[in-house]
Amino acid sequence: MIEIEDLTMNYGELRALDGLNLTIKQGELFAFLGPNGAGKTTAMKLLTGLMKPDAGRVRLCGHDVQLESMQAKALLGYVPDVAVFYEKLTPTEFMEFIAELFEMYPAHAAEQTDALFTKFALHEYSRKRIENLSHGTRQRLAIASALLHDPKVFVIDEPMVGLDPIHARTVKREIKERSLAGTTVLMSTHLLNIAEELADRIGIIHHGKLIAIGTLEELRRDHEQRGSRLEDIFLSMVE
Repeated sequence: MIEIEDLTMNYGELRALDGLNLTIKQGELFAFLGPNGAGKTTAMKLLTGLMKPDAGRVRLCGHDVQLESMQAKALLGYVPDVAVFYEKLTPTEFMEFIAELFEMYPAHAAEQTDALFTKFALHEYSRKRIENLSHGTRQRLAIASALLHDPKVFVIDEPMVGLDPIHARTVKREIKERSLAGTTVLMSTHLLNIAEELADRIGIIHHGKLIAIGTLEELRRDHEQRGSRLEDIFLSMVE
């Protein structure tokens, strides 16, 4: 579960996030939508503990991200919009590094790595240096490494970046299956069709404020656009 209370963040004179309140229950797949600069990435960095808010707090599965950071981060898998690696490592070595960070038993980590490499078609790249991998392959590795320790909360910013249709389908299936199995998923994306296809609920953020939230049907009803595509509803609110 993700609990966000009055979350506020300023960059000088700019208020990037303005008193955000949001609860995402266990097993829910929630999609964050918004134009560039709306506050989505700021919110995700705050709830993963990468930045400290000016006000408010975030709890992951009951653990305050600022006050109980180790407990909270142990439950979290995070894929940023631009994944960062140790470029000289191979994917296998990188997974071993991640396993050590989460204090996984080596045998279990190896088993999980094998399963994830099979799922995301990474075995053929396992002994190549990450610096030589394509953008799409790096994205699949980023997702695999974030899922290695079987997180209770999975946060992913722009999941389909760099992926071809075959691998995008694999990632979509994995995200949905994880949420159905009880993982709480927060996904930020500019691809409205992905949100429409996958999300249990959708939140639209604009100028640092959450301006709409609900299922697709609830958004259609609330904005008197029955049968409309999510794109039409979104654009009517932010343009």
